[in-house]
Amino acid sequence: MKKIWTISKRELQSFFDSLMAYVMIILFLGFSGFFTWLYGSDVFFVQQASLQSFFGIAYWTLFFFIPALTMRQFAEENRSGTIELLLTKPISDWQLVLGKFMATLILIIIALALTIPYYISVANLGPIDHGAVWSGYLGLIFMSAAYISIGIFTSSISNNQIVGYLLALFIGIFFQIIFGILSGSVGGFLGKLLDYLSVSTHFESISRGVIDSKDIIFFLSIIFLGLLLTEVNIRKRRIT
Repeated sequence: MKKIWTISKRELQSFFDSLMAYVMIILFLGFSGFFTWLYGSDVFFVQQASLQSFFGIAYWTLFFFIPALTMRQFAEENRSGTIELLLTKPISDWQLVLGKFMATLILIIIALALTIPYYISVANLGPIDHGAVWSGYLGLIFMSAAYISIGIFTSSISNNQIVGYLLALFIGIFFQIIFGILSGSVGGFLGKLLDYLSVSTHFESISRGVIDSKDIIFFLSIIFLGLLLTEVNIRKRRIT
């Protein structure tokens, strides 16, 4: 665990040193704040103490931001050749993968933590469902972790950051949009399977305050599969 934390701290430091962390956090707070308080179906338009408008915009904002954070995780190491140097260190492939995964997840949690004033402000406007709010944050964390694992995998199979970003978006679009659309036009077992593979199905369930084991298993499965594929790819590089 100590080695994983060491790698995570190194990656977090690189995020802040390159200003990527500051840019991401400022843009995330700007987008989410604008649509939560000022535009469209904002808090005042809905006229109820709820953070559903925030969760709705954060759901899409993080979808596009996360690949931008993960695209450099391994692609830059592959391009510069430092991945070979890393693999000579006394760390396992899993420790390396988990360290990079945790660093990105911690950065997302920091960004979400900075939106707690939204929660406090809305709670002062009227009675709010506190359980639904915390469930919404939990849903965003699970969704983010799933897309981080996908982004890290696509970064590990490329030497180009832009390619890693586009591949992560391409895979993510299936979970974010396509499976949900297809499930509505297909019946029977296939329709149910496609609906289960849709991230929105599970995120909406959790954000309503319903913590179901099938939703947790879904996100954990994507996280594990993404990290496993990354570890397999890194192991191949170590062997060759």
